[in-house]
Amino acid sequence: MVVNGKKLIEILDRIADVIEENKLMLTELDAAIGDGDHGINMSRGFHAVREKLKDDDGSDIGIILKKAGMALVSNVGGAAGPLYGTAFLKAGAVVEGKQTVDVADLENMLKSALEGIKMRGHAEPKDKTMVDAAEEALNALNSSNAAGESPQQAIKAAVDAAYLGLENTKDMIARKGRASYLAERSIGHKDAGAASFALILKTIFDELYGQESS
Repeated sequence: MVVNGKKLIEILDRIADVIEENKLMLTELDAAIGDGDHGINMSRGFHAVREKLKDDDGSDIGIILKKAGMALVSNVGGAAGPLYGTAFLKAGAVVEGKQTVDVADLENMLKSALEGIKMRGHAEPKDKTMVDAAEEALNALNSSNAAGESPQQAIKAAVDAAYLGLENTKDMIARKGRASYLAERSIGHKDAGAASFALILKTIFDELYGQESS
């Protein structure tokens, strides 16, 4: 797996499409325990990312990710904007100046992104947030890379782990955001942020290896 800037822009473009296709699902998840606007906000944010990158020459992957992060911060409402924006900005800082990235870079980007999300949202695992999907994904990617598995196997493991993390949020009590006001009544609902994170990671895999492999 070696991804250049042009391919990364294609992946981000596809993420915009996938978020749009799943906008209603994400909004419905959020409506159950949150503000009910996650899908709408994420769709608007990634359309802004697409617009921001349309003239980018793809020469610096760090700059691409930083542009995406700034677009998300500026255009996504609620908690998701600062959280996803910070994630992309932190990931971009790790690979600034690079023309290509590989699966080891992806692990470093995801690690830095997760640290940024935790710092910005003051969230930890089991708080019923996107951290629950991201932490599982990072752990799986780290284990697969350490075991010498192929990039395809490692990223697939990360995707599967993200969806497991998403599923696990259903049994958690929300401790952050509006959902935390519901306390025990938040049990039984999946977290919308964890869902969008898993979707984004799966889209990356699909764009690299094809949906038939997922």
